[in-house]
Amino acid sequence: MTPPAVRTIAAAALSLTALLALTGCGGDSSARTSSDEGQVTLTIGDQAKTLQTIVAASGALKGADYKVKWAEFEGAAPLYQAVQANAADTTYSADLPALQALSGGVRFKTVAALKNDGRHVGIVVRDGSGIDSVKDLKGQKVVVSSAKGSISEYLLANVLRQNGLTYSDVKVQYLLPTDAQAAFASGKIKAWATFGVYQAVGLEQGGKLLVDGADGRVSGYGFIGASDKALADENKKAALGDFLKRLGTALKWTDTHEDEYAKAIVERNGADESVAKTLASAAYSQVLPIDAGVTKTVQGVADLMNGIGVLEPNVDVAGTADTSVLK
Repeated sequence: MTPPAVRTIAAAALSLTALLALTGCGGDSSARTSSDEGQVTLTIGDQAKTLQTIVAASGALKGADYKVKWAEFEGAAPLYQAVQANAADTTYSADLPALQALSGGVRFKTVAALKNDGRHVGIVVRDGSGIDSVKDLKGQKVVVSSAKGSISEYLLANVLRQNGLTYSDVKVQYLLPTDAQAAFASGKIKAWATFGVYQAVGLEQGGKLLVDGADGRVSGYGFIGASDKALADENKKAALGDFLKRLGTALKWTDTHEDEYAKAIVERNGADESVAKTLASAAYSQVLPIDAGVTKTVQGVADLMNGIGVLEPNVDVAGTADTSVLK
């Protein structure tokens, strides 16, 4: 029997064939040897070309003895659907989408943690909406991107709790980021809990930042995961371990080459310069092993979301990690 959350992921997304056609799962391999025969290929799951842009701009894959294909999606839900269907070897998302997928039975393990300061996720409201504080959200409709269990939903739940409100005090609607962006730009949405490039664009389109995820309002952790099938292949597992180290080098590069990284975002993602600079300043800057500190913090995220009925069943964060890939 397919677990309920897996069915939800599948129902919420386009068919896998259509998704791969739309998002360009394929080429752009920056790592090659003189002969491709017998060479390991990793299909790396990505969102909005984020990892691909970082890796390409930093040159982190130069000299690698495996090929990389990119499976690009606009949100976490369709990416996890692809991993469930073995159309991608790895996952990439903030902590809560990973927890949601694990809760739903998607067959993968978290293999590395990513860390930033949380400013990449926020609640954006329209200027003149009358919403000037978190407490003003009471009774309002809040659009959450992308699907149930996104990192932006955790921010919303956590700041409501911090301000003496409950999750039932707001009316939540889920929209994929591109749909929410169009609705926000047209004035149909007052409050939008979102992340990354969509947050930056919302601010460009007449929005103001009500609150972001800094200062512990979100954990700041994300995860790279790997499908059970990929981890069972020793050659792929070894290549993934090397990729994670190279990704760590690439993220450090973005931290010290912010202007160059912003330029790469403009060129590869079509963002304007101000949006690109916002994204560059809020990027993950570290790849970390999944240790007790990581699992304790993210378990707190899981417990809160389980408590409001968003994460069912709850997840044992430490028990769903494979710490052998990145020491």
